[in-house]
Amino acid sequence: MPTPHRAETKSRMKLSLTLLLMALVTMVFLLTTTILLIGSYQSKKKSLIETTLNLNYANAERMSKTVDSLFRSMRSSLLFSADQIASMEASRPENIDAYLDLMRHSSNYFNSIILFNENGSVLNNSPKTLGMMGKRIQSPQVLEALRLKNSYLSSPYTSSTTGRMILFMSEPLYNKDRHYLGQLAGTVYLRDYNILNMIFGNNNIDESGSYYYIVSAEGHVLFHPDAERINKDISSNEVVQRLKRGESGKMQALNTKGVSMLAGYSAVPANNWGVVVVSPVHVIQEQLLAHLRKILAYTIIPFVILLLSVFILAHRLAKPFVVLADLVNRIGKENVELPELKPHWNREVDLLTKAVVMAWTDIQKQTDQLTQDAMTDLLTGLTNRRALDISINQWIAARVPFSVIVLDVDKFKFVNDTYGHLAGDEVLKSVAEILTASIRPGDICARYGGEEFVLLLPRTKPDHAYTVAERIRKALEKSEVPLPIKVTSSQGIAHYPTHGRTREELLGHADEALYSAKHTGRNRTVIAGE
Repeated sequence: MPTPHRAETKSRMKLSLTLLLMALVTMVFLLTTTILLIGSYQSKKKSLIETTLNLNYANAERMSKTVDSLFRSMRSSLLFSADQIASMEASRPENIDAYLDLMRHSSNYFNSIILFNENGSVLNNSPKTLGMMGKRIQSPQVLEALRLKNSYLSSPYTSSTTGRMILFMSEPLYNKDRHYLGQLAGTVYLRDYNILNMIFGNNNIDESGSYYYIVSAEGHVLFHPDAERINKDISSNEVVQRLKRGESGKMQALNTKGVSMLAGYSAVPANNWGVVVVSPVHVIQEQLLAHLRKILAYTIIPFVILLLSVFILAHRLAKPFVVLADLVNRIGKENVELPELKPHWNREVDLLTKAVVMAWTDIQKQTDQLTQDAMTDLLTGLTNRRALDISINQWIAARVPFSVIVLDVDKFKFVNDTYGHLAGDEVLKSVAEILTASIRPGDICARYGGEEFVLLLPRTKPDHAYTVAERIRKALEKSEVPLPIKVTSSQGIAHYPTHGRTREELLGHADEALYSAKHTGRNRTVIAGE
Protein backbone atom coordinates (compact mmCIF):
# COMPACT_ATOMS: atom_id res chain seq x y z
CA MET A 1 0.00 0.00 0.00
CA PRO A 2 1.55 3.37 -0.95
CA THR A 3 2.38 5.58 2.01
CA PRO A 4 1.45 9.26 2.50
CA HIS A 5 5.15 10.09 2.17
CA ARG A 6 5.13 8.58 -1.31
CA ALA A 7 2.07 10.65 -2.26
CA GLU A 8 3.80 13.80 -1.00
CA THR A 9 6.86 13.00 -3.10
CA LYS A 10 4.69 12.58 -6.20
CA SER A 11 3.00 15.91 -5.55
CA ARG A 12 6.34 17.65 -5.24
CA MET A 13 7.52 16.11 -8.48
CA LYS A 14 4.39 17.36 -10.22
CA LEU A 15 5.14 20.90 -9.07
CA SER A 16 8.88 20.76 -9.58
CA LEU A 17 8.64 19.54 -13.18
CA THR A 18 7.08 22.81 -14.29
CA LEU A 19 9.48 24.80 -12.17
CA LEU A 20 12.41 22.70 -13.34
CA LEU A 21 11.68 23.30 -17.02
CA MET A 22 11.15 26.99 -16.44
CA ALA A 23 14.28 27.21 -14.34
CA LEU A 24 16.23 25.30 -16.99
CA VAL A 25 15.11 27.63 -19.77
CA THR A 26 15.69 30.64 -17.53
CA MET A 27 19.15 29.40 -16.67
CA VAL A 28 20.01 28.76 -20.34
CA PHE A 29 18.67 32.18 -21.25
CA LEU A 30 20.53 33.89 -18.43
CA LEU A 31 23.74 32.05 -19.21
CA THR A 32 23.44 32.87 -22.89
CA THR A 33 22.58 36.47 -22.12
CA THR A 34 25.42 36.69 -19.61
CA ILE A 35 27.90 35.31 -22.14
CA LEU A 36 26.52 37.72 -24.73
CA LEU A 37 26.74 40.66 -22.34
CA ILE A 38 30.22 39.76 -21.19
CA GLY A 39 31.43 39.26 -24.75
CA SER A 40 29.73 42.42 -25.93
CA TYR A 41 30.99 44.34 -22.89
CA GLN A 42 34.57 43.26 -23.37
CA SER A 43 34.47 43.82 -27.12
CA LYS A 44 32.81 47.21 -26.77
CA LYS A 45 35.14 48.19 -23.94
CA LYS A 46 38.21 47.26 -25.93
CA SER A 47 36.85 49.08 -28.96
CA LEU A 48 35.96 52.23 -27.03
CA ILE A 49 39.26 52.31 -25.17
CA GLU A 50 41.26 51.70 -28.36
CA THR A 51 39.24 54.28 -30.29
CA THR A 52 39.60 56.87 -27.53
CA LEU A 53 43.33 56.20 -27.16
CA ASN A 54 43.84 56.43 -30.93
CA LEU A 55 41.79 59.62 -31.15
CA ASN A 56 43.63 61.22 -28.23
CA TYR A 57 46.98 60.18 -29.66
CA ALA A 58 46.04 61.57 -33.09
CA ASN A 59 44.97 64.86 -31.49
CA ALA A 60 48.15 65.00 -29.43
CA GLU A 61 50.24 64.32 -32.54
CA ARG A 62 48.40 67.03 -34.46
CA MET A 63 48.86 69.57 -31.67
CA SER A 64 52.48 68.51 -31.23
CA LYS A 65 53.14 69.15 -34.91
CA THR A 66 51.41 72.52 -34.59
CA VAL A 67 53.64 73.49 -31.67
CA ASP A 68 56.70 72.14 -33.46
CA SER A 69 55.89 74.04 -36.67
CA LEU A 70 55.13 77.17 -34.68
CA PHE A 71 58.47 77.08 -32.85
CA ARG A 72 60.35 76.36 -36.04
CA SER A 73 58.63 79.36 -37.64
CA MET A 74 59.49 81.49 -34.61
CA ARG A 75 63.10 80.31 -34.82
CA SER A 76 63.19 80.95 -38.56
CA SER A 77 61.72 84.44 -38.13
CA LEU A 78 64.22 85.27 -35.40
CA LEU A 79 67.13 83.89 -37.43
CA PHE A 80 66.13 85.86 -40.51
CA SER A 81 65.75 89.05 -38.51
CA ALA A 82 69.12 88.48 -36.82
CA ASP A 83 70.79 88.28 -40.25
CA GLN A 84 68.97 91.39 -41.40
CA ILE A 85 69.91 93.39 -38.31
CA ALA A 86 73.52 92.22 -38.57
CA SER A 87 73.64 93.68 -42.07
CA MET A 88 72.20 96.91 -40.64
CA GLU A 89 75.12 97.26 -38.23
CA ALA A 90 75.84 100.86 -39.24
CA SER A 91 72.17 101.88 -39.42
CA ARG A 92 70.68 104.47 -37.13
CA PRO A 93 69.09 103.10 -33.91
CA GLU A 94 65.65 104.39 -34.85
CA ASN A 95 65.73 102.30 -38.03
CA ILE A 96 66.46 99.16 -36.02
CA ASP A 97 63.71 100.13 -33.55
CA ALA A 98 61.26 100.39 -36.43
CA TYR A 99 62.38 97.02 -37.75
CA LEU A 100 61.89 95.41 -34.31
CA ASP A 101 58.41 96.94 -34.00
CA LEU A 102 57.49 95.65 -37.45
CA MET A 103 58.81 92.21 -36.56
CA ARG A 104 56.82 92.10 -33.31
CA HIS A 105 53.54 93.30 -34.79
CA SER A 106 53.65 91.30 -38.02
CA SER A 107 53.53 87.81 -36.47
CA ASN A 108 52.42 87.95 -32.83
CA TYR A 109 55.19 85.44 -32.18
CA PHE A 110 56.82 87.47 -29.40
CA ASN A 111 55.53 89.82 -26.73
CA SER A 112 58.85 91.65 -26.68
CA ILE A 113 62.03 91.70 -28.76
CA ILE A 114 65.41 92.75 -27.40
CA LEU A 115 68.72 93.35 -29.15
CA PHE A 116 71.77 93.29 -26.90
CA ASN A 117 75.49 93.29 -27.59
CA GLU A 118 78.09 90.70 -26.66
CA ASN A 119 78.33 92.19 -23.14
CA GLY A 120 74.60 91.89 -22.45
CA SER A 121 73.84 95.62 -22.79
CA VAL A 122 70.51 96.38 -24.46
CA LEU A 123 70.91 98.22 -27.76
CA ASN A 124 67.27 98.24 -28.87
CA ASN A 125 63.99 96.90 -27.56
CA SER A 126 60.39 96.65 -28.66
CA PRO A 127 58.06 97.82 -27.25
CA LYS A 128 59.69 101.00 -26.07
CA THR A 129 57.75 100.78 -22.80
CA LEU A 130 60.19 98.13 -21.62
CA GLY A 131 62.63 100.95 -20.91
CA MET A 132 65.67 98.68 -21.09
CA MET A 133 67.80 100.72 -23.53
CA GLY A 134 71.39 100.84 -22.34
CA LYS A 135 70.82 98.51 -19.40
CA ARG A 136 72.90 95.42 -18.93
CA ILE A 137 70.87 92.24 -18.45
CA GLN A 138 72.18 89.75 -15.92
CA SER A 139 69.46 87.09 -16.10
CA PRO A 140 70.71 83.46 -16.30
CA GLN A 141 68.96 83.01 -19.65
CA VAL A 142 70.71 85.99 -21.29
CA LEU A 143 74.07 85.02 -19.83
CA GLU A 144 73.64 81.46 -21.15
CA ALA A 145 72.72 82.74 -24.63
CA LEU A 146 75.81 85.01 -24.63
CA ARG A 147 78.00 82.16 -23.48
CA LEU A 148 76.78 79.80 -26.18
CA LYS A 149 77.02 82.41 -28.99
CA ASN A 150 74.50 80.23 -30.76
CA SER A 151 70.77 79.57 -31.05
CA TYR A 152 69.19 79.35 -27.61
CA LEU A 153 65.79 78.42 -26.22
CA SER A 154 65.18 78.61 -22.49
CA SER A 155 62.90 76.53 -20.38
CA PRO A 156 59.77 78.43 -19.27
CA TYR A 157 60.57 80.40 -16.12
CA THR A 158 58.90 82.94 -13.87
CA SER A 159 60.33 86.43 -14.04
CA SER A 160 61.59 87.71 -10.72
CA THR A 161 60.48 91.27 -11.55
CA THR A 162 57.08 90.83 -13.20
CA GLY A 163 56.02 87.38 -11.98
CA ARG A 164 55.20 86.39 -15.55
CA MET A 165 55.90 82.98 -17.02
CA ILE A 166 58.38 83.69 -19.80
CA LEU A 167 59.92 81.78 -22.65
CA PHE A 168 63.21 83.20 -23.96
CA MET A 169 64.45 82.51 -27.51
CA SER A 170 67.50 84.08 -29.13
CA GLU A 171 69.71 83.97 -32.21
CA PRO A 172 73.32 85.24 -32.46
CA LEU A 173 74.35 88.18 -34.65
CA TYR A 174 77.53 87.96 -36.72
CA ASN A 175 78.76 90.54 -39.19
CA LYS A 176 80.10 89.66 -42.59
CA ASP A 177 83.54 89.06 -41.02
CA ARG A 178 81.97 86.54 -38.62
CA HIS A 179 82.58 88.85 -35.70
CA TYR A 180 80.14 88.15 -32.86
CA LEU A 181 77.91 91.19 -32.27
CA GLY A 182 75.44 89.92 -29.65
CA GLN A 183 71.99 88.32 -29.57
CA LEU A 184 68.54 89.08 -30.95
CA ALA A 185 66.04 87.71 -28.41
CA GLY A 186 62.29 87.26 -28.48
CA THR A 187 60.33 86.70 -25.29
CA VAL A 188 56.96 85.00 -25.05
CA TYR A 189 54.72 85.74 -22.07
CA LEU A 190 52.89 82.44 -21.75
CA ARG A 191 49.87 83.98 -20.03
CA ASP A 192 49.60 87.10 -22.24
CA TYR A 193 48.29 87.63 -25.76
CA ASN A 194 50.49 86.01 -28.39
CA ILE A 195 50.21 83.27 -30.99
CA LEU A 196 50.71 80.51 -28.39
CA ASN A 197 47.82 81.79 -26.28
CA MET A 198 45.69 82.34 -29.37
CA ILE A 199 46.03 78.62 -30.19
CA PHE A 200 46.26 76.97 -26.78
CA GLY A 201 44.99 79.53 -24.28
CA ASN A 202 41.29 78.75 -24.75
CA ASN A 203 41.61 75.23 -23.38
CA ASN A 204 38.38 73.86 -21.93
CA ILE A 205 37.10 70.50 -20.72
CA ASP A 206 34.53 69.22 -23.21
CA GLU A 207 31.21 67.60 -22.31
CA SER A 208 32.79 64.12 -22.24
CA GLY A 209 35.41 65.23 -19.71
CA SER A 210 38.26 65.19 -22.25
CA TYR A 211 40.87 67.92 -22.35
CA TYR A 212 44.50 68.53 -23.22
CA TYR A 213 47.45 70.07 -21.46
CA ILE A 214 51.00 71.01 -22.41
CA VAL A 215 54.05 70.44 -20.22
CA SER A 216 57.58 71.76 -20.40
CA ALA A 217 60.68 69.62 -20.76
CA GLU A 218 61.01 69.71 -16.96
CA GLY A 219 57.46 68.47 -16.38
CA HIS A 220 55.82 71.80 -15.45
CA VAL A 221 52.29 72.54 -16.69
CA LEU A 222 52.23 75.36 -19.28
CA PHE A 223 48.67 75.17 -20.60
CA HIS A 224 45.77 73.51 -18.77
CA PRO A 225 41.99 74.10 -18.51
CA ASP A 226 42.41 74.40 -14.74
CA ALA A 227 44.29 77.65 -14.24
CA GLU A 228 45.39 76.56 -10.76
CA ARG A 229 47.40 73.70 -12.27
CA ILE A 230 49.55 75.97 -14.44
CA ASN A 231 53.25 75.92 -13.52
CA LYS A 232 52.71 72.90 -11.25
CA ASP A 233 55.38 70.21 -11.30
CA ILE A 234 53.75 66.96 -12.50
CA SER A 235 56.94 65.19 -13.50
CA SER A 236 55.95 62.22 -11.32
CA ASN A 237 53.11 61.45 -13.73
CA GLU A 238 53.95 58.35 -15.79
CA VAL A 239 52.87 59.98 -19.05
CA VAL A 240 55.01 63.05 -18.34
CA GLN A 241 57.98 60.83 -17.52
CA ARG A 242 57.67 59.23 -20.95
CA LEU A 243 57.44 62.65 -22.58
CA LYS A 244 60.62 63.70 -20.78
CA ARG A 245 62.31 60.73 -22.45
CA GLY A 246 61.12 62.04 -25.82
CA GLU A 247 58.54 59.29 -26.30
CA SER A 248 55.13 59.57 -27.95
CA GLY A 249 52.28 57.11 -27.68
CA LYS A 250 49.09 56.21 -25.85
CA MET A 251 48.30 54.50 -22.56
CA GLN A 252 45.87 54.21 -19.67
CA ALA A 253 47.31 55.86 -16.58
CA LEU A 254 46.41 57.66 -13.37
CA ASN A 255 46.69 61.43 -13.27
CA THR A 256 48.16 63.28 -10.30
CA LYS A 257 44.74 63.21 -8.59
CA GLY A 258 44.50 59.42 -8.89
CA VAL A 259 41.84 59.47 -11.64
CA SER A 260 42.22 56.81 -14.33
CA MET A 261 42.59 58.48 -17.73
CA LEU A 262 43.06 57.38 -21.34
CA ALA A 263 45.96 59.45 -22.57
CA GLY A 264 47.48 60.15 -25.96
CA TYR A 265 50.77 61.99 -25.72
CA SER A 266 53.31 63.38 -28.17
CA ALA A 267 56.70 65.04 -27.67
CA VAL A 268 57.53 68.28 -29.46
CA PRO A 269 60.99 67.98 -31.07
CA ALA A 270 61.53 71.74 -31.43
CA ASN A 271 61.45 72.52 -27.70
CA ASN A 272 61.11 69.16 -25.87
CA TRP A 273 57.64 70.09 -24.64
CA GLY A 274 54.92 67.51 -24.48
CA VAL A 275 51.25 67.55 -25.49
CA VAL A 276 48.84 65.27 -23.63
CA VAL A 277 45.20 64.67 -24.58
CA VAL A 278 43.22 62.76 -21.94
CA SER A 279 39.74 61.33 -21.46
CA PRO A 280 38.45 59.94 -18.13
CA VAL A 281 37.83 56.20 -18.06
CA HIS A 282 34.50 56.68 -16.28
CA VAL A 283 33.08 58.16 -19.49
CA ILE A 284 33.85 54.84 -21.20
CA GLN A 285 32.12 53.02 -18.34
CA GLU A 286 29.01 55.17 -18.75
CA GLN A 287 28.93 54.40 -22.47
CA LEU A 288 29.35 50.70 -21.75
CA LEU A 289 26.49 50.72 -19.22
CA ALA A 290 24.25 52.46 -21.75
CA HIS A 291 25.24 49.79 -24.30
CA LEU A 292 24.37 46.99 -21.86
CA ARG A 293 21.04 48.59 -20.98
CA LYS A 294 20.17 48.73 -24.66
CA ILE A 295 20.99 45.03 -25.12
CA LEU A 296 18.89 44.12 -22.07
CA ALA A 297 16.00 46.22 -23.36
CA TYR A 298 16.08 44.30 -26.64
CA THR A 299 16.17 40.88 -24.94
CA ILE A 300 13.69 41.24 -22.07
CA ILE A 301 10.53 41.02 -24.22
CA PRO A 302 11.63 37.84 -26.08
CA PHE A 303 12.57 36.36 -22.71
CA VAL A 304 9.12 37.03 -21.24
CA ILE A 305 7.46 35.49 -24.30
CA LEU A 306 9.76 32.48 -24.09
CA LEU A 307 9.09 32.04 -20.39
CA LEU A 308 5.31 32.10 -20.93
CA SER A 309 5.65 29.54 -23.71
CA VAL A 310 7.74 27.29 -21.49
CA PHE A 311 5.21 27.60 -18.67
CA ILE A 312 2.39 26.44 -20.96
CA LEU A 313 4.47 23.57 -22.35
CA ALA A 314 5.65 22.50 -18.88
CA HIS A 315 2.10 22.52 -17.59
CA ARG A 316 1.04 20.15 -20.36
CA LEU A 317 4.03 17.89 -19.81
CA ALA A 318 3.22 17.72 -16.09
CA LYS A 319 -0.39 16.60 -16.65
CA PRO A 320 0.40 12.83 -16.44
CA PHE A 321 2.11 13.45 -13.11
CA VAL A 322 -0.98 15.28 -11.85
CA VAL A 323 -3.13 12.27 -12.67
CA LEU A 324 -0.64 9.91 -11.07
CA ALA A 325 -0.37 12.01 -7.91
CA ASP A 326 -4.16 12.12 -7.57
CA LEU A 327 -4.31 8.36 -7.82
CA VAL A 328 -1.56 7.84 -5.24
CA ASN A 329 -3.20 10.39 -2.94
CA ARG A 330 -6.50 8.53 -3.07
CA ILE A 331 -4.81 5.22 -2.41
CA GLY A 332 -3.10 6.62 0.63
CA LYS A 333 -6.28 8.04 2.09
CA GLU A 334 -8.85 5.43 1.10
CA ASN A 335 -8.92 1.77 1.90
CA VAL A 336 -9.02 0.53 -1.64
CA GLU A 337 -7.28 -2.18 -3.53
CA LEU A 338 -5.01 -1.23 -6.31
CA PRO A 339 -6.32 -2.31 -9.65
CA GLU A 340 -4.17 -4.49 -11.78
CA LEU A 341 -1.94 -2.12 -13.66
CA LYS A 342 -1.13 -2.96 -17.17
CA PRO A 343 1.99 -1.69 -18.85
CA HIS A 344 1.30 1.91 -19.50
CA TRP A 345 3.43 4.95 -20.16
CA ASN A 346 2.08 6.63 -17.00
CA ARG A 347 3.41 3.79 -14.89
CA GLU A 348 6.80 4.02 -16.58
CA VAL A 349 6.91 7.77 -15.93
CA ASP A 350 6.11 7.09 -12.28
CA LEU A 351 8.97 4.58 -11.90
CA LEU A 352 11.42 6.78 -13.75
CA THR A 353 10.48 9.80 -11.68
CA LYS A 354 10.91 7.86 -8.45
CA ALA A 355 14.32 6.57 -9.55
CA VAL A 356 15.47 10.02 -10.56
CA VAL A 357 14.36 11.56 -7.27
CA MET A 358 16.09 8.86 -5.23
CA ALA A 359 19.27 9.00 -7.29
CA TRP A 360 19.39 12.78 -7.16
CA THR A 361 18.84 12.82 -3.40
CA ASP A 362 21.60 10.28 -2.89
CA ILE A 363 24.01 12.15 -5.15
CA GLN A 364 23.23 15.42 -3.39
CA LYS A 365 23.94 13.89 -0.01
CA GLN A 366 27.21 12.43 -1.23
CA THR A 367 28.22 15.69 -2.83
CA ASP A 368 27.49 17.64 0.34
CA GLN A 369 29.44 15.10 2.37
CA LEU A 370 32.40 15.19 -0.02
CA THR A 371 32.38 18.98 0.01
CA GLN A 372 32.29 19.00 3.80
CA ASP A 373 35.10 16.43 4.00
CA ALA A 374 37.23 18.38 1.52
CA MET A 375 37.00 21.51 3.68
CA THR A 376 37.33 19.90 7.13
CA ASP A 377 40.22 18.46 9.07
CA LEU A 378 39.12 14.91 9.99
CA LEU A 379 40.94 14.79 13.32
CA THR A 380 39.88 18.08 14.90
CA GLY A 381 36.79 19.00 12.89
CA LEU A 382 38.30 22.41 12.15
CA THR A 383 38.63 24.05 8.77
CA ASN A 384 41.53 22.54 6.86
CA ARG A 385 44.37 24.22 4.99
CA ARG A 386 42.60 24.26 1.64
CA ALA A 387 39.54 26.04 3.00
CA LEU A 388 41.78 28.45 4.92
CA ASP A 389 43.70 29.41 1.78
CA ILE A 390 40.42 30.01 -0.05
CA SER A 391 39.19 32.29 2.75
CA ILE A 392 42.46 34.27 2.82
CA ASN A 393 42.40 34.77 -0.95
CA GLN A 394 38.75 35.85 -0.85
CA TRP A 395 39.37 38.38 1.92
CA ILE A 396 42.42 39.78 0.12
CA ALA A 397 40.46 40.06 -3.13
CA ALA A 398 37.72 41.93 -1.23
CA ARG A 399 40.38 44.06 0.55
CA VAL A 400 39.07 43.13 3.96
CA PRO A 401 41.71 43.97 6.60
CA PHE A 402 42.37 41.07 8.94
CA SER A 403 44.93 39.57 11.28
CA VAL A 404 46.48 36.11 11.10
CA ILE A 405 47.55 34.16 14.18
CA VAL A 406 49.79 31.18 13.47
CA LEU A 407 49.90 28.89 16.53
CA ASP A 408 52.30 25.99 17.00
CA VAL A 409 52.10 23.56 19.93
CA ASP A 410 55.44 23.63 21.73
CA LYS A 411 57.51 20.42 21.81
CA PHE A 412 54.76 18.39 20.17
CA LYS A 413 57.30 15.93 18.79
CA PHE A 414 58.23 15.12 22.40
CA VAL A 415 54.55 14.31 23.09
CA ASN A 416 54.36 11.94 20.12
CA ASP A 417 57.70 10.31 20.88
CA THR A 418 56.98 9.90 24.60
CA TYR A 419 53.26 9.10 24.77
CA GLY A 420 52.49 7.98 21.24
CA HIS A 421 50.57 9.44 18.33
CA LEU A 422 47.16 8.63 19.78
CA ALA A 423 47.94 10.75 22.82
CA GLY A 424 49.22 13.46 20.47
CA ASP A 425 45.91 13.35 18.60
CA GLU A 426 44.05 13.88 21.87
CA VAL A 427 46.20 16.92 22.60
CA LEU A 428 45.42 18.35 19.17
CA LYS A 429 41.69 17.81 19.77
CA SER A 430 41.93 19.62 23.11
CA VAL A 431 43.77 22.50 21.45
CA ALA A 432 41.10 22.67 18.73
CA GLU A 433 38.32 22.84 21.34
CA ILE A 434 40.04 25.70 23.17
CA LEU A 435 40.62 27.60 19.92
CA THR A 436 37.01 27.14 18.84
CA ALA A 437 35.79 28.43 22.19
CA SER A 438 38.08 31.44 22.05
CA ILE A 439 37.03 33.00 18.74
CA ARG A 440 34.10 35.12 17.68
CA PRO A 441 31.41 34.27 15.14
CA GLY A 442 32.92 35.16 11.78
CA ASP A 443 36.47 34.28 12.82
CA ILE A 444 38.06 31.27 11.16
CA CYS A 445 40.06 28.61 12.94
CA ALA A 446 41.95 26.02 10.90
CA ARG A 447 44.42 23.23 11.37
CA TYR A 448 47.19 24.10 8.95
CA GLY A 449 49.13 20.90 9.32
CA GLY A 450 50.69 18.79 12.08
CA GLU A 451 50.60 20.74 15.33
CA GLU A 452 50.18 24.10 13.56
CA PHE A 453 46.91 26.05 13.69
CA VAL A 454 45.91 29.30 11.99
CA LEU A 455 43.25 31.80 13.08
CA LEU A 456 41.85 34.52 10.81
CA LEU A 457 40.36 37.54 12.60
CA PRO A 458 38.53 39.86 10.16
CA ARG A 459 38.78 43.61 10.73
CA THR A 460 41.10 43.07 13.65
CA LYS A 461 44.25 45.14 14.22
CA PRO A 462 47.51 43.51 15.35
CA ASP A 463 47.22 44.74 18.95
CA HIS A 464 43.71 43.31 19.29
CA ALA A 465 44.88 40.08 17.68
CA TYR A 466 47.69 40.00 20.22
CA THR A 467 45.10 40.18 23.03
CA VAL A 468 43.20 37.24 21.52
CA ALA A 469 46.40 35.25 21.02
CA GLU A 470 47.51 35.83 24.61
CA ARG A 471 44.11 34.75 25.90
CA ILE A 472 44.40 31.52 23.89
CA ARG A 473 47.98 30.94 25.01
CA LYS A 474 47.05 31.31 28.68
CA ALA A 475 43.99 29.10 28.21
CA LEU A 476 46.15 26.39 26.67
CA GLU A 477 48.69 26.68 29.45
CA LYS A 478 45.97 26.21 32.08
CA SER A 479 44.10 23.51 30.17
CA GLU A 480 43.95 19.93 31.38
CA VAL A 481 44.93 17.23 28.95
CA PRO A 482 44.98 13.45 29.55
CA LEU A 483 48.76 13.60 29.95
CA PRO A 484 51.08 14.58 32.81
CA ILE A 485 52.28 17.66 30.90
CA LYS A 486 51.30 21.26 30.27
CA VAL A 487 50.36 22.33 26.76
CA THR A 488 51.99 25.57 25.71
CA SER A 489 52.13 27.29 22.37
CA SER A 490 54.14 29.80 20.42
CA GLN A 491 52.26 32.23 18.25
CA GLY A 492 53.07 34.66 15.44
CA ILE A 493 50.81 37.47 14.27
CA ALA A 494 50.68 39.28 10.92
CA HIS A 495 48.18 41.80 9.57
CA TYR A 496 46.78 42.42 6.10
CA PRO A 497 47.67 44.73 4.48
CA THR A 498 50.26 46.04 6.98
CA HIS A 499 52.59 43.01 6.78
CA GLY A 500 51.76 41.65 3.34
CA ARG A 501 49.44 42.02 0.38
CA THR A 502 49.45 38.39 -0.72
CA ARG A 503 48.69 35.17 1.08
CA GLU A 504 52.31 34.02 0.79
CA GLU A 505 53.71 37.29 2.17
CA LEU A 506 51.21 37.36 5.02
CA LEU A 507 51.75 33.77 6.15
CA GLY A 508 55.49 34.16 5.64
CA HIS A 509 55.63 37.12 8.03
CA ALA A 510 53.40 35.30 10.51
CA ASP A 511 55.71 32.27 10.37
CA GLU A 512 58.74 34.51 10.93
CA ALA A 513 57.05 35.94 14.00
CA LEU A 514 56.24 32.38 15.15
CA TYR A 515 59.87 31.29 14.74
CA SER A 516 60.92 34.37 16.68
CA ALA A 517 58.58 33.33 19.49
CA LYS A 518 60.08 29.84 19.54
CA HIS A 519 63.66 31.04 19.42
CA THR A 520 63.10 33.44 22.29
CA GLY A 521 61.85 30.82 24.73
CA ARG A 522 58.50 29.49 23.43
CA ASN A 523 55.12 29.94 25.14
CA ARG A 524 54.82 33.49 23.90
CA THR A 525 53.28 35.66 21.19
CA VAL A 526 55.17 37.85 18.71
CA ILE A 527 53.78 40.36 16.21
CA ALA A 528 55.55 40.48 12.86
CA GLY A 529 58.12 43.25 12.65
CA GLU A 530 58.26 43.85 16.41
